[in-house]
Amino acid sequence: MTGEGTGDRRPLASRNTRWAQSLARRMTALSVTPNRISQASMVMAALAGASFGLSGAAGSVGTRVTLLILAALFCQLRLLCNLLDGMVAVEGGKGEADGPFWNEFPDRVADILIFAGIGYGIAMPGLGWAAGAFAVLTAYVRELGRATGNPSDFGGPMAKQHRMAVATAAALLSIIEALWNGGSWVLTIALWIVVLGSAVTVLRRSFNLIRHLKAKG
Repeated sequence: MTGEGTGDRRPLASRNTRWAQSLARRMTALSVTPNRISQASMVMAALAGASFGLSGAAGSVGTRVTLLILAALFCQLRLLCNLLDGMVAVEGGKGEADGPFWNEFPDRVADILIFAGIGYGIAMPGLGWAAGAFAVLTAYVRELGRATGNPSDFGGPMAKQHRMAVATAAALLSIIEALWNGGSWVLTIALWIVVLGSAVTVLRRSFNLIRHLKAKG
């Protein structure tokens, strides 16, 4: 299974849930544009990255735990924005001419902000930037496929929702680590998972794209 989305949209089970559809309808009724929701996702990502970064320098366990909880929350709010912008644009019929830009650009900024923030929080900025770079590369291969007339490949193992699941789970597990010994092994391992998983994702999507191109030729 390549993870190619139907109608060039990421296949998401949450899109069909009652709560998501209800929330999207409310956002549409409030005249909130999908572009504004996409822009809000960058704000959520910046807050997540800042929370991760500051957690490493927290002066007390309580402060670190609070920041980690906030980091997990903002990661999920980033995903919520990513879900709603498409629903308001498509199901709500409010797509805009510059929508394709705001659909993609904020996601790339968000990945970099979050993973760089984790890297600085654990005093391993290089690893954080590497995770952000590989995350961006997964999207680049997907968009390259679409630019060459092929289906968008949203396959994993480290697509956007998987990266955010790793970041969120790591933030919550780090709370236990903070209460136990104050280390940063959980976030370090999480970054390596994102780096390696994203590398595999890039390779997998690249091979799928090459296969599509050869089939056309």
